[in-house]
Amino acid sequence: MSKFDEDDIIRRLKEPREKRRAFEAVVNQYSRTLYWQIRHMVQNHDDADDILQNTLLKAWRSIDGFAGDSKLSTWLYRIAYNESITFLKQQRETLSLDADGDDNDEGGTNSYAMQIESDEYIDGDKTQLLLQQAIALLPAKQKAVFTMKYFDEMKYEDMSSVTGTSVGALKASYHLAVEKITKFFKAI
Repeated sequence: MSKFDEDDIIRRLKEPREKRRAFEAVVNQYSRTLYWQIRHMVQNHDDADDILQNTLLKAWRSIDGFAGDSKLSTWLYRIAYNESITFLKQQRETLSLDADGDDNDEGGTNSYAMQIESDEYIDGDKTQLLLQQAIALLPAKQKAVFTMKYFDEMKYEDMSSVTGTSVGALKASYHLAVEKITKFFKAI
């Protein structure tokens, strides 16, 4: 099957004998896009790979429960979003626990910066590096909204389907994220 026909794939996913091959087609179709959605949120290649694997595993385990009320891509993005948010919350808690009150490390700021700077997959100029550092400091949901809008150019209505959040709240989160990033750049 050279062209990806979502309706046909969904039909094949419901057939026990076709399920595995149909899911392979889903993985081939969406892995790259999901990886970059996740990567923009977590910023680290290895973490993004792990979250992508968790996303695909969760999708495989729950594919029988996919009702088809939304597009398959939206359902997968929602799983990836939820996995990324969970990871970011755990990471923020870990970094907060690791911060020993050192004045030079406010809530893990330097930890984020060191992590981004040491990532061999981030190959950009200083401005790109600083943008990644600013994004890393955003709360998980603002980071998700910012990356979906800025990097993925996702419409608010589509983001609403993925996140389960109202369009108005998403616009507010994006605005706050932009303000924080702008403030970060003004402070340097």
